[in-house]
Amino acid sequence: MQDVLLDYGDAKQNVQLPDHATVIRYGRTYRDPPARGVPLELTRQALASPLDSPRLRDMAGPGKKAVIGFPDRVKGGVHPACHRRNSIKLVVEELLSGGCKLEDITLLCGMGLHRMNNLDEFHWMLGKDIVDMFHPGRLVNHDAESPTLKDFGLDAMGNVVQCNAMLAEADIPILVGHCSGNPYGGFSGGYKMLVTGFTGWRSIASHHCPDTMHRDDWLGGSHRQHMRTQFQSVGKAIEAGMGRKFFAVDAVLGQFSDVLDVKAGSIPAVEEATWPLADERTNIEVDMEEPADVLVLGVPRNFHYGPGMGSNPILTSLALGGQFSRCWGCLRPGGVVVALCICDGWFNPKWFPSYEETYNALQKYQNPTDFLRSDDALAITANYEYRFSYSNFHTYHPFHAMSMISGGAVLAQRAKAVIMAGAAKPVYARGMGYITVAKFDEAMALAERHVGKNPRILCTPECFSGGAAVHLRMKK
Repeated sequence: MQDVLLDYGDAKQNVQLPDHATVIRYGRTYRDPPARGVPLELTRQALASPLDSPRLRDMAGPGKKAVIGFPDRVKGGVHPACHRRNSIKLVVEELLSGGCKLEDITLLCGMGLHRMNNLDEFHWMLGKDIVDMFHPGRLVNHDAESPTLKDFGLDAMGNVVQCNAMLAEADIPILVGHCSGNPYGGFSGGYKMLVTGFTGWRSIASHHCPDTMHRDDWLGGSHRQHMRTQFQSVGKAIEAGMGRKFFAVDAVLGQFSDVLDVKAGSIPAVEEATWPLADERTNIEVDMEEPADVLVLGVPRNFHYGPGMGSNPILTSLALGGQFSRCWGCLRPGGVVVALCICDGWFNPKWFPSYEETYNALQKYQNPTDFLRSDDALAITANYEYRFSYSNFHTYHPFHAMSMISGGAVLAQRAKAVIMAGAAKPVYARGMGYITVAKFDEAMALAERHVGKNPRILCTPECFSGGAAVHLRMKK
């Protein structure tokens, strides 16, 4: 037997797995490809030789308004050498050297339906020097509820096309992004950065929904998914509506949000240039003779969406569904997920005020899809107090919960069972359709009743707490 530490609430718990279990760990099972250079110099080089675009300094000039859109706390890291800090400084240098004035440059945080950032969080993400250059007045959170959102109608696929007015009206619209494997939508960065970070909730609802997220091609890390095609379609429709193209500065990220490479220029050209390295970093081949019967993982209380993600049952379901998607290439259809999770029903109402009502409403329906298409779901999404709180009091938008339910629902469709061990309030886990047991050993014994004795086991112990997780597939 081998000892494995799994995340569990605010600590870790040791469990035992058979010696034949495949345990995925950074530094042992896989490593990042080497960085192509020093982050600051990679960014300078990218800005000096943009792809399919003039240099920013050549686009700049007196009176030109520039908006630099950047991602929120959920992606990209906050360390001193993180991409958003490096690139914002160098982009500003480029614009100033071309004749723009500092007061004509605005920073816009693309948090989509996530909570808006306060000043302390901006200091944490960007550093004091950047914040002091732009705050107050020109360091702004996007608002997906803003009445000034630009409405460009529908694209050719029928998706709602909206965009932040400040970004859409800028003479020089710039996007700072991170290209790394995402459990849904293929890769972050590129058009995904635009259409999930700077649009309205109705536009996001066009693709963060069952019709997209329950397709076969939603699973795994690929840039050939229907969802990625939607991102591209919406993004190009935004550019057509604006009458100009975005200038993108995307970094390929490693395990700990370290910069492996940087490309700049038009979004299509940057996507094409960053995806090969991101694919090498993201899609890892595992030496397994047969697909696993059981996926084992542990869930911390606090991770990327914020405090309570591992105790709020809806957010936990998305985490499990997302990791299931990452591991889909190494799992047999109809396998079992065993999760060690505290699931104590703390919804963190200060950040996620709509979630408890959403969870309770979900219980009235036979399945998540029926709920998501119901008047109850629409009423919660349209609730004025939740939407006002999102725009004014640093909380998540009510539709965010609906998109999380869509992602978490893939488990019921594709796994034979989800067995949760250690839930402090198991009623919340059962409300998401999971089987609950007190101990991890009980969960593993129960899994055998579903998949047979001596199951093949895949374990991803640090998938939520050990940096940017990877997508797994079997060696061909």
